[in-house]
Amino acid sequence: MPLPKMPAKPAALLSPKDYPKTETVKNTKTAAKTVKATPPEHMKTPSAGSVIPARRKMPVAADKTPVVIARANSEKSAKATPAAATEKKVPEHRAKSSTSKAADESGTTKLFVLDTNVLMHDPTSLFRFEEHDIYLPMITLEELDDHKKGMSEVARNARQVSRSLDALVGDIDHHAIEKGIPLSKLGNKDAKGHLYFQTKLHVNELPRGLPQGKADNQILGVVQALEQEFPGRPVVLVSKDINMRIKARALGLPAEDYFNDHVLEDSDLLYSGIVQLPDDFWNRHGKGIETWQENKNGLSSTFYRITGPVIPSLLVNQFVYLEPKNGEASFYGQVRQINGKTAVLQTLRDYGHVKHSVWGITSRNREQNFALNLLMDPECDFVTLLGQAGTGKTLLALAAGLAQVLESKTYNEIIVTRVTVPVGEDIGFLPGTEEEKMSPWMGAFDDNLEVLNKSDNDAGDWGRAATQDLIRSKIKIKSLNFMRGRTFVNKFLIIDEAQNLTPKQMKTLVTRAGPGTKIVCLGNIAQIDTPYLTEGSSGLTYVVDRFKGWAHSGHVTLARGERSRLADHASEIL
Repeated sequence: MPLPKMPAKPAALLSPKDYPKTETVKNTKTAAKTVKATPPEHMKTPSAGSVIPARRKMPVAADKTPVVIARANSEKSAKATPAAATEKKVPEHRAKSSTSKAADESGTTKLFVLDTNVLMHDPTSLFRFEEHDIYLPMITLEELDDHKKGMSEVARNARQVSRSLDALVGDIDHHAIEKGIPLSKLGNKDAKGHLYFQTKLHVNELPRGLPQGKADNQILGVVQALEQEFPGRPVVLVSKDINMRIKARALGLPAEDYFNDHVLEDSDLLYSGIVQLPDDFWNRHGKGIETWQENKNGLSSTFYRITGPVIPSLLVNQFVYLEPKNGEASFYGQVRQINGKTAVLQTLRDYGHVKHSVWGITSRNREQNFALNLLMDPECDFVTLLGQAGTGKTLLALAAGLAQVLESKTYNEIIVTRVTVPVGEDIGFLPGTEEEKMSPWMGAFDDNLEVLNKSDNDAGDWGRAATQDLIRSKIKIKSLNFMRGRTFVNKFLIIDEAQNLTPKQMKTLVTRAGPGTKIVCLGNIAQIDTPYLTEGSSGLTYVVDRFKGWAHSGHVTLARGERSRLADHASEIL
């Protein structure tokens, strides 16, 4: 039996009065652009006394796109990004030296001198520079040795770098080390360059005012000596230390930041999970439209199968909306399937209406309604909510968790965790058990629980006290330090302040999920307190970019603050 046809413009699906007009949310869905450079020719025979052999010029890419830092795991990124996604243009605001830009234009391979903090920040950075060569000063190896002891992340990274270097030089004699060690020796096919060590003492001609014994100044001296020894070769210092890059540029030496840890160079390009449809959407996509209804999870939803030019730019589980200005009915939907230029859209449940409230909470704007549709969807295993302070991230997540644990019993427990990074000075050790130690960090959840507990006005003080005890028994507060090795089954896991997690920590947490577990990540990338993390390299940005388009995950960027008029005004003017 063929599916029923519908008119070119659908009837009213949701009441427009429940969704106030907001600013247009632009479609920021992009896909990382991978530039594959042509591999360099084989190295020439080194001249007597040379450490770095000369390189022949290689052809440059047709679009003259700079290839300074190789994008690692290009195959993995291609799998994570839908083929229909549009390409993202790399912003031009990245701080690049004139030497590096000239080398990009000519297609010459560069020699990168790595600072120690790059290796300790990313232990795989040795293999992330594509066809370019890497030079390690001896003082870098000394600093690695000084930091290898302990259980910190820096110590673990230092030990991993040492093991990689040992595997590279394990079966190579001294003369081969001077000629350069292929970085692809350990199976890293993307690393087509060579690794060089400092095998002789360079004459340091830095200004006398700089202390000669300081490690940073010794590395600067090595960069300066390499520029003099190989005048035709682009030599660039790569460092995560801002002050060192400033000193290098003051001395006329090319220096750059390490960009490979950045998921996105510009946070404005981050996937928002929401796209506004054009005003003529139904006129261009209404031909041959099909509609039907399904009852799933006790809810009745309307589905539309549409075809048109906008479809390839959409992603699965992305929210779409159309708010005509001519008085016609608004449309709010979610992309459920995409097949070429055909997509299936599903209408949303209106959580702004009182009869659809979640634990007494109703959505106050369009984005909150989108978020509640994700949080209450049992088919969505991974949800990320991004937004500034006061947008309702924690309240919505807690309300959805309580409704699905105590009412529908979809999950048997709520587990809450967050990164314990203080905003100011640390207050020191805290007494008590694990949950008692975590309680000062969970003030935001206590505040929201108090709001949720006051929603029932008919219960009285005794009823509210009993409800509060029941809620407390279903919420467990856990520390991140003891997550490794655990498996959560049928849990509603909330990760608060996820912007302070590194991509590695985020992977550790998300892989704890067992059967029937839902993970909700909350955060504001404008409030990062962890050292060396930026908006582009945060673990929250990492998972938002990697999970987009997966059929069992969803993301919403909350745009409007709903805390109070004072908080909204303060966020605007301060």
